[in-house]
Amino acid sequence: MSWSTHDIPDLSGKRAVITGVTGGLGLHTAIGLAGKGAEVVVTARDEAKGETAVKQILDMVPGARVEVVSLDLADLADVRRAAAEVSKTYDRIDMLVNNAGIMVPPKYAATADGFEMQMGTNHIGHFTWTAELWPALKASDARIITVSSLAHSAVGSVDLTALEPGDSGRPYKRWQSYGQSKLANLLFALELDRRVKAAGLGVISVAAHPGYAATNITKTGPTGSGLSLYGIGMHQVSKILAQSASAGAQPLLMAATDRSLSGGEYVGPSGIRGLRGRPKLVGMTRAARDEEFASDLWTATERAIGATFEV
Repeated sequence: MSWSTHDIPDLSGKRAVITGVTGGLGLHTAIGLAGKGAEVVVTARDEAKGETAVKQILDMVPGARVEVVSLDLADLADVRRAAAEVSKTYDRIDMLVNNAGIMVPPKYAATADGFEMQMGTNHIGHFTWTAELWPALKASDARIITVSSLAHSAVGSVDLTALEPGDSGRPYKRWQSYGQSKLANLLFALELDRRVKAAGLGVISVAAHPGYAATNITKTGPTGSGLSLYGIGMHQVSKILAQSASAGAQPLLMAATDRSLSGGEYVGPSGIRGLRGRPKLVGMTRAARDEEFASDLWTATERAIGATFEV
């Protein structure tokens, strides 16, 4: 029997923290969890867009408990500020959905800390966010969902020099950089699962991908902040070929709520090539399963952020 949103259990009394909810996957994930009774804490870089997202959630789920926190994953100082705010305000986190991301900006750009924008936002930002929230996550026996992508299969490894601040001087290849950031997401989710289990903790770390979904990231992702002809064109193609953002959020919702998952799983669409369809457990590349490299990536990321993530 295939999974559907009808299988989401009652989430009353649970709290979910979700990054990137100003549209697409994050918004529909928040709506799905709130609709089952969860309190949702959502993040957004832009305060006005965050408030708009809250209104959209409340329009779909009247009476939902939803609050917004400002968060810029491309600025580690802001990541730490936001994590401190969340940790101070909320006594527990039952689900953490690391969803926000940036996709294929046409020109090289760097985060506030000097990292290539996609690696810095998609992986380093979320690694830091999770590490800063770790005391609350650990105490709550939280479930941590890290959103990867089919693009992880387009690259054979992660260039660890991308975790060093400053332009390496190598030609910038936007799709390669994006694929490496999403492979890093998957490696992080699996390494976190291994470390959690080795420590005998109750935290569960799983990964998910939306398949090919028509979301705002396909339109604004190529610039990170606004529209571009390339992004508009890609978004129009996506609207024809891709599944909806609501359908794309289903693997995230399954990863966040399916009680049969024990950690280390990867959830994605069941259709051909994983592009669309009902969510199920899916496979991943050999590179994603490389335990030695995942440990190396973890260490390199700790060095990048100047802090130890001790599970």
